[in-house]
Amino acid sequence: MSKFSRDKGIRGELEVSKLLKGWGWEAERGKQRKGGPDSPDVIHNMHNLRPAGISFALEIKLRQQLNLYDALKKLEGEQDSDAGMTPVVFHRKDHKPWLVTLSADDFLEIVHYMHNFEEIGDLE
Repeated sequence: MSKFSRDKGIRGELEVSKLLKGWGWEAERGKQRKGGPDSPDVIHNMHNLRPAGISFALEIKLRQQLNLYDALKKLEGEQDSDAGMTPVVFHRKDHKPWLVTLSADDFLEIVHYMHNFEEIGDLE
């Protein structure tokens, strides 16, 4: 991997960490904290979120061309170490806003739990 690619990856990880912090989450570059090649791109505290106990494994991609299926597959391959975590890819092109991609099943599961939680809350 070239220095340019590494630096771009670091920049993306720092940007997403800052984005998460702006929304009140704890976040920092994974390699900065753990230092190994198996470190997550971003270490965060979005774990066991209510109401469903959902946790997220994040992959950060700052690229002009991106194969989202490969990025999600990479995360799913890392699921052995991140068992039970929902794979999510944060990605953007130069000078564009960040986007988030996850599987339709994962998205619908989250919406399902949110909807049911709202109905339960309405009954109380």
